[in-house]
Amino acid sequence: MIDVLVAGGGPAGLAAAIHAALAGLEAAVVEPRTTPVDKACGEGVMPGGVAALRALGVEVTGRELRGIRYVDGTTRAEASFRGHGGLGIRRTTLHSALHQRALDLGVRILPGKVGEVRQSADTVTAAGTTARWLIAADGLHSPVRRGLGLELPARPHGRYGLRRHYRIEPWTDYVEVHWSRHGEAYVTPIGHDLVGVAVLSRSRRGYDAHLADFPALTASLRGPAATEVRGAGPLRQRVRHRTAGRVLLVGDAAGYLDALTGEGIALALATSEAAIRCLAAGQPAAYERAWTRLTRRHRLLTGALLAASRRPGTARLIVPAASRMPPVFSAAVRALQ
Repeated sequence: MIDVLVAGGGPAGLAAAIHAALAGLEAAVVEPRTTPVDKACGEGVMPGGVAALRALGVEVTGRELRGIRYVDGTTRAEASFRGHGGLGIRRTTLHSALHQRALDLGVRILPGKVGEVRQSADTVTAAGTTARWLIAADGLHSPVRRGLGLELPARPHGRYGLRRHYRIEPWTDYVEVHWSRHGEAYVTPIGHDLVGVAVLSRSRRGYDAHLADFPALTASLRGPAATEVRGAGPLRQRVRHRTAGRVLLVGDAAGYLDALTGEGIALALATSEAAIRCLAAGQPAAYERAWTRLTRRHRLLTGALLAASRRPGTARLIVPAASRMPPVFSAAVRALQ
């Protein structure tokens, strides 16, 4: 019997397995997809996420990010990160680095799906493997979460994300958030000749139709599309609890509000570390409180921005307000670190 079985081999699951191995626990990851795994993602890792990767012993290369810039027509507001910067990195590059680090530490990667989860007082069994604990890191629409009855009903009018890359030299070392009355477009420089552009909206239109809401941005994308469009959603996932018996939920599986502030990777790494820390200390019940504390700032800031962006008239006031109050905007950006 192993110590920790991880459902899902994305960044959250691999981070959990790496933390388990570093804590002297035997870990295995169940993942049906082959490496590297790609998905719709803004691909901007906040400074806290970069520090968390270093703590895992994971070294990745990408484009350094200086801060965040909000854009609405000719109105702009920008703020730099304090201290270390963020990193723009292809999701596939990040996944490959985490995968290799896990293998180097002796983590077993088991091809397949988790399926039914069976628990006893001392063990949990899934995918033909018995462990002392199961970490569910199986994504936004987590089958483990759903199977354990931890999912709350989805609310109507959820938001969706679409992403594509362009073969073009980046014009900025900021993550640019372009606002319109229909949604946002996120520009992340990833390499010397690659830019990722993700759009978020409540509308289920196609990618090009969304991008047409940002004519100034569209004019900057003169390079050819380098990847196909990938999508995700609905983004908001409501969860009753982050624990059920000997199962702990981490990353997107633990509940998700929105990608608006770009903290997905940083939160996935932080919650994975917290879950393993609680297990290693023999205090699994402490994880729910730890998750609440780690995500509180994200939930408050993202919730406030979502509420403001829900009405088109209010949404158009966000960037002008940020540009008129630079100290407030800088404080909000630095809170993301």
